[in-house]
Amino acid sequence: MPPPPESGTPQDTGAAPDHGPPAHGRDRAPEHPEPPADRPARAPAGRPEHPDHPFAHSGSGKGQAPQRPEERRRGGLLMGRPFGVPVYVAPSWFLVAILITWVFGGQIDRVLPELGAASYLVSLFFAVAFYASVLVHELAHTLAALRFKLPVRRIQLQFFGGVSEIEKEAETPGREFVLAFVGPLLSLVLAGLFYLGLLAVDPSSVPGVLLAGLMVSNLIVAAFNLLPGLPLDGGRMLRAVVWAITGKPMTGTVAAAWVGRALAVCVLIGLPLLTQSGALGSDAVDNVGMDTVLDALLAAILAAIIWTGAGNSLRMARLREHLPELRARTLTRRAVPVESDTPLSEALRRANAAGARALVVVDADGVPVSLVREAAIVGVPEHRRPWVPVGTLAQDITDGMLVSAELAGEELLDALRATPATEYLVVEETGEIYGVLSAADVERAFVKAMARPS
Repeated sequence: MPPPPESGTPQDTGAAPDHGPPAHGRDRAPEHPEPPADRPARAPAGRPEHPDHPFAHSGSGKGQAPQRPEERRRGGLLMGRPFGVPVYVAPSWFLVAILITWVFGGQIDRVLPELGAASYLVSLFFAVAFYASVLVHELAHTLAALRFKLPVRRIQLQFFGGVSEIEKEAETPGREFVLAFVGPLLSLVLAGLFYLGLLAVDPSSVPGVLLAGLMVSNLIVAAFNLLPGLPLDGGRMLRAVVWAITGKPMTGTVAAAWVGRALAVCVLIGLPLLTQSGALGSDAVDNVGMDTVLDALLAAILAAIIWTGAGNSLRMARLREHLPELRARTLTRRAVPVESDTPLSEALRRANAAGARALVVVDADGVPVSLVREAAIVGVPEHRRPWVPVGTLAQDITDGMLVSAELAGEELLDALRATPATEYLVVEETGEIYGVLSAADVERAFVKAMARPS
């Protein structure tokens, strides 16, 4: 299904998760800012200053910008790039392939006992063909996303299906609905094609058994994904409907997420009861055996996936709601320019006098060349600071470390992720120095924004 704007959580049978902010549209600051004046760079309006504590401790000092969950996950084994989108197979898929081969192989052995051990080879082929169907399901989401000019990061086949990681949310509820519906629609089309193929062969033959299995499995994929709760495709469709009615995408997300949580509870309780009662086509079970335990375990796994995906959808929606609050202009620290051979103690004295919290190393012409790292300052004992030049504690400024003061929200995070550093030089569009942006400050603001209720 199309990515719920809120998660990268695995989805059952082809459901795709929501995703965080897009990684596009980044502005670049001028490459050659104007030389700073002799006075310290002015403090941005609305930015808190702490004259008594010019340099806050930055923890580890690694300065990584906040990362979305999907950026921390490993993609798995790269299988190809259809339509330019990488397709990965997660290690968990191989566990499921083994499980399908074992279970379905036993069923084939009962239907076609003459195959012997070859029944498990046929079952392995079924497992691969089934996940090829899931890939078609995900490619439907991908093609729809590309048609709507929404970038797709990757497709991943994993434990209980596939995930299409679409980087940007649909702009209208109509597009959101289409983006979600095309996946189950393709699964239904595949089920129909397998049914037509089944009419042309002997149902008791190997091709007949495979076609029947693929037809049923694709019907299950379509039906399951049409359930109206996030993170499933049906949840995305419900979200689009509520969005269209209320005009508020966040309201749609909340409604679909809570329906998803209700579905998780229903699956946890209802699936074992249905199986035990024989309502799903099997014989009723009066006692607790291995099959009952396996049914309960499957229900628990499915319920956990749905519940977690719904929760991730809510969290990512809240993130997108608060992202605009992250603005380079309000998070930037006032800075003072110093030359490379200036003793650290003298540089800190000037910063304290100006109420600044950052140091920019400039050359003889006043052009900024490097930024003094806050973590390095903290690591120098006070008694050694008169003999340590600031240049030895500075990091050269690269193009990626120039940040426009106008950046905000996801564009700001994308700019910082593109060039990981502890500090960035913030400049106006004219090239004038605005100050220094600490990655630690951005991370704290990010966490604070996520902690606030919507």
